[in-house]
Amino acid sequence: MDGRERLARLTLARADRVGPVAFRQLIGRFGSGVAALDALPQLARRGGAAAYALPDPRRVEAELAAGERLGARLLFHGESDWPPLLAAVDPPPPLLWVRGSVEILSRPSLAIVGARVASAAGQRIARGLAQQLGQAGHVVVSGLARGIDGAAHQGALATGTVAVLAGGVDDIYPPEHADLYARILEQGAVVSESPVGARATAKDFPRRNRIISGLSRGVIVVEAEMRSGSLITARLAAEQGRDVFAVPGSPLDPRARGCNDLIRNGAILCEGVDDVTRAFETLRSLSEPPPTADWPIDAGDIAPDVIERIAALLSPTPVSRDELARAAGVPAGQLAAALLELSLAGRADLLPGDQVCSA
Repeated sequence: MDGRERLARLTLARADRVGPVAFRQLIGRFGSGVAALDALPQLARRGGAAAYALPDPRRVEAELAAGERLGARLLFHGESDWPPLLAAVDPPPPLLWVRGSVEILSRPSLAIVGARVASAAGQRIARGLAQQLGQAGHVVVSGLARGIDGAAHQGALATGTVAVLAGGVDDIYPPEHADLYARILEQGAVVSESPVGARATAKDFPRRNRIISGLSRGVIVVEAEMRSGSLITARLAAEQGRDVFAVPGSPLDPRARGCNDLIRNGAILCEGVDDVTRAFETLRSLSEPPPTADWPIDAGDIAPDVIERIAALLSPTPVSRDELARAAGVPAGQLAAALLELSLAGRADLLPGDQVCSA
């Protein structure tokens, strides 16, 4: 991939209303980032947008320069160094910024996540699990947050750990983890989908959690209240076909309720590393799952009345593409092309799992 194509793909990934689904479909339809970027404004207009502005080239070039100054590497989905487990996520993120070891992202990995306001006992469990998993040959993935995340990274420093950030790869949060961040760079990697220099916002954390689970064969939850980001990570892991483990706790501690509920609903009880290795011996291997198949896209022009007919069928309730194709009475290729144009116009949201809803 030459410099022009890499710049085009980064621009495409930063373009308005181009999420992971649209990015993958644009590359699949046009064959390159350069061609997809050229077609973007026209596609948005066909979908009903009055105008469509591409990202300022100076901003995209500044991001590349900032990454180079950090010594970070920009990986795109489809490159040979792209993590194989993350390639199987539906849809995969278009890109990753990586500081530290790129090779570690392809090693067998397990995630450990949990409460930010964690108990001393919970942090001890997370640290011990991470150390034992590392000695058993697993890389430990987490989110660099306070509490369980930080303890997991600390336990795995000697054997390798990956921190996934919601902000850019240079957004060290919380600030007191600056020393831990520096040690992770020496012993593993820091990765992010966000632009270099970006500060994390609320909308960035679900994307970060999706990458944490996507990089991992399984996710271990250590302390989580009933409404927590850790349970979101566990849900995403289950949707991605990963194994979900939970450390049980006292019913008197609110921080144990989320884990106990996960076990009640089918998560694997985890009291130590033996529970993890035993599960992997008896459950199906997830070393390199096959990527999901893309919907074919009709490369021809779709009639405006077909686009409007499909738009009229959309609602805030997600619906499968199969169901939408039947209701609209159009072939799959035409539906995919129309939905792509509607999404670029801000009239449809393309969701994981072949789901779509109105924007």
